[in-house]
Amino acid sequence: MREVAEETGLRVRVLRLAGRVEIAAASTGSVYEVADFVCTLAGGQLQAGDDALEARWVTRPELAALPLVPDLFEALAGWDCLPR
Repeated sequence: MREVAEETGLRVRVLRLAGRVEIAAASTGSVYEVADFVCTLAGGQLQAGDDALEARWVTRPELAALPLVPDLFEALAGWDCLPR
């Protein structure tokens, strides 16, 4: 919840675990385990954090067209976390 607030300006409540993935950092050889959660919006106003250029809501086709990290779209779809 803290990370979402810092990165997006939104307050959320966690509903459940969506899934976990391991991401290899090519530059260091480290492997990061990432846990993603399904949340509900509790307040705030969407805005980009200090390490992002923008934040916005997008449709499923718009998301698919963005330059995402490898396998992100497929993972979210597999966890049933994308709008139809």
